[in-house]
Amino acid sequence: MTTHTISQKEQRRIQRKRQAQQRRLTASLAILGGVVLLIAVGWMLWRNNLSSAIGFDYDAADIAYDLPLHTVHEMGAGPPIPFLPKDEPQPKIAIKEGYFDFKSIGPADVVTQEFLIANVGDAPLTISRAYTTCGCTTADFTSAFILPGEVSVMTLTLDAGFHDVSGQTVRRGVIIENNDPRTSSAEIWIQASVR
Repeated sequence: MTTHTISQKEQRRIQRKRQAQQRRLTASLAILGGVVLLIAVGWMLWRNNLSSAIGFDYDAADIAYDLPLHTVHEMGAGPPIPFLPKDEPQPKIAIKEGYFDFKSIGPADVVTQEFLIANVGDAPLTISRAYTTCGCTTADFTSAFILPGEVSVMTLTLDAGFHDVSGQTVRRGVIIENNDPRTSSAEIWIQASVR
């Protein structure tokens, strides 16, 4: 019977080779995980149409003012959504930015931010109902009726003094129920750290 002994130099070479293989495997798994994450994020953005990646050009003449809408925090069901027949042209809601961070604000500050809601579809977009997630937040739309190619400007107002939220980070939203058959409930969110 013959026994083979491996020199220390050969053992170090084998160990370096194994470590290099492990590094390549770890790097490959990290790249694969990144690709999966990018695909998941891309799918969510595509599905919800709530991304600054959704671009659209507009000017002041494109802003709709036909049917102003003031929204508050309200519970319960709203009116039915007036969907169009499936075989007809459809509206498509697009929100240029679906999130804004006010950063640090005072405990009695009232802050506002404008958001653009566009109709990039082929039929009129109707906001049948919109409501905020808290009484400290209101939203005003220039119009709840948006023709193709038009935008509605939504001004969201957060009143930090409405509740005692000093020392907290608050996150509030606006839910927009509309007749886009693919995204009939769109959301816009804001955040603020209250001093």
